[in-house]
Amino acid sequence: MSIQHLSAPSSAEDVTAALTRDGAVVVDSLVSAEFIDLLAAELQPFMDATPPGRDGFSGRRTRRTGALIARSPLSRELVMNPLVLAATKQLLAGGTTFQLHLTQVIAIGPGEPAQMIHRDQWAYDFFTFPKGYEVQNNTIWAMTDFTIENGGTRVVVGSNHLDDGLKFKEEDSEGTEMKKGSVLFYTGSVYHGGGANHSDQFRVGINITYNRAWLRQEENQYLATPLEIAKTLPADLLRLMGYARGAYALGYVGDSLDPIAIVRPELADNHFGDPAAAQQIREQSHRLQGRT
Repeated sequence: MSIQHLSAPSSAEDVTAALTRDGAVVVDSLVSAEFIDLLAAELQPFMDATPPGRDGFSGRRTRRTGALIARSPLSRELVMNPLVLAATKQLLAGGTTFQLHLTQVIAIGPGEPAQMIHRDQWAYDFFTFPKGYEVQNNTIWAMTDFTIENGGTRVVVGSNHLDDGLKFKEEDSEGTEMKKGSVLFYTGSVYHGGGANHSDQFRVGINITYNRAWLRQEENQYLATPLEIAKTLPADLLRLMGYARGAYALGYVGDSLDPIAIVRPELADNHFGDPAAAQQIREQSHRLQGRT
């Protein structure tokens, strides 16, 4: 089964439907190639300074550059893309909110073999979540064209419905092919991995993922973005980064302070809110999704 492609603009409903069914979907040319070129120029010094991975999973010919919020103002536009946020809200419905999980440029170098097929949600100490309960939504934006030859992300389409702990070979998966400026959405439960790069060029993508706000973030956003930079960021981005409670009484600071008070005191809401009302919202969300 091949990975479905949607044209831009697409609706969040279409993206979420494809993710729920297949675990992955591509939206073609969601941003322009010109925007990607400007973004690449902004990130290039940091990418050049990044050492390759130290093990086979990270990729000994692959460079992984993080802390994009701090290092690249243009990357913040991808983090806050309206379609991505709307689809994430739908996919991760049933909880209080979601947050930014990680930001990372992944540059797969020539000669890199295929990565082990895995689930990204294994990062949560290999905990087995119930089938159908998604805990993260992932995107990888193409900074170069993705092809089978250069290591386009490989996906076992539909594997989001399978059991945990399975093992797959490279030939069990489908390679992602998409043009620069396109984006691959994929769930934390779908089996996937970076493809083998048989070309003579780097395959470069920006991995930006989101998770339920009651889970720990893979990239520590508070340390990755220095406080002096955080103080300059807009409120909606700060809250997405985690400067907000993840649920009732979850993630407050000191004497029950709203986390955003640390960087933008004027925006603080120092009331915990009504837990009964929060539970009512969750129950309504479950009913809308046909859950019991």
